[in-house]
Amino acid sequence: MTDHDAIKKVIQIYLDGLYEGDVGKLQAAFHPTSALTFADGDQIKITTREDWCHAVAHRPSPLSLDLPRHDEILMIDQSSPVTAFVKLKCAIPPRFFIDYLNLLKLEGRWWIVQKIFAVEVR
Repeated sequence: MTDHDAIKKVIQIYLDGLYEGDVGKLQAAFHPTSALTFADGDQIKITTREDWCHAVAHRPSPLSLDLPRHDEILMIDQSSPVTAFVKLKCAIPPRFFIDYLNLLKLEGRWWIVQKIFAVEVR
């Protein structure tokens, strides 16, 4: 499997976990030390992987609500054998996200180590 294919596989695990509300899949995609960062007005908010997974586990999944998927990988940029960046669209309607994901290849596998995102409510 090429690095590009392995990166796409990790991203698909993330997107499936998000849509299904499957915390195990999210934990398989996100490194244990990873964080999610977003702007809340003029404040930076940082959520740990554990806190995010707890929130996911305690909300209805888009699958359980029969919501359509809006997944689309917009860009994959692998800048070295161990670093990559992915930009994608996803949604939990009525919230639509643009995710900027930084990945590192550690011990032979790709992990999402940082997620920065923007959200639009429609």
